[in-house]
Amino acid sequence: MIDVVGVSHVYDAPGRRTVLQDVTVRMTERRIGIIGANGSGKSTFARLLNGLVVPTYGTVSVNGLDTRADGRAVRKQVGFCFTNPDAQIVMPTVREDVAFGLRRRGLTKEEVAVRVDSALARFDLADHADHPAHLLSGGQKQLLALASVLVTEPSILVLDEPTTLLDLRNAQRVGDHVAALEQQVLLVTHHLDLLDGFDRVLVFDEARLVHDAPPDEAVEHYRKLMR
Repeated sequence: MIDVVGVSHVYDAPGRRTVLQDVTVRMTERRIGIIGANGSGKSTFARLLNGLVVPTYGTVSVNGLDTRADGRAVRKQVGFCFTNPDAQIVMPTVREDVAFGLRRRGLTKEEVAVRVDSALARFDLADHADHPAHLLSGGQKQLLALASVLVTEPSILVLDEPTTLLDLRNAQRVGDHVAALEQQVLLVTHHLDLLDGFDRVLVFDEARLVHDAPPDEAVEHYRKLMR
């Protein structure tokens, strides 16, 4: 369960700019989409959900843990994938990058190896295990980002526009993997077809949550806003 209560967020520099205003929402569904125009506040909202950003006003809690007070514990439960996978690839090779998230988890080398090999196979990266991570294709990098997050076994996954930089084929590959996940998923996206089969979609506009409905209704509301 994710509870967002009376949340506003203000960036101080340059100048004070409100990017989220008075958002209250409880999220328990398995598949939740988050849509809105660029600058609507949706990416800031996504970052609030695992404590990458903390609210200026209000509270965000995940299964009873406050993101401001319990950020480390929250991030063990909530994985996060960025739009640009280069932002989260930190190790030289594919295998090392997936293993990086398991450091300080109290696992043996054998346990780490089993988890890493399983993640690589799951995301079609086993043949690239020892390749330089930053030399992968764009689609492979995004799959690596997913593998590196999911190897830590979070119960919730937040994805901030994971297909924006991808061509149609690779966007569909990522979408198929996301659809198959067991975790609760919160997906920020401009690719509205990825929301097919979702339980609920939140629409943001000008820093506010303006609509909350099943996908068809929410997408239609968003299209009217854009017109």
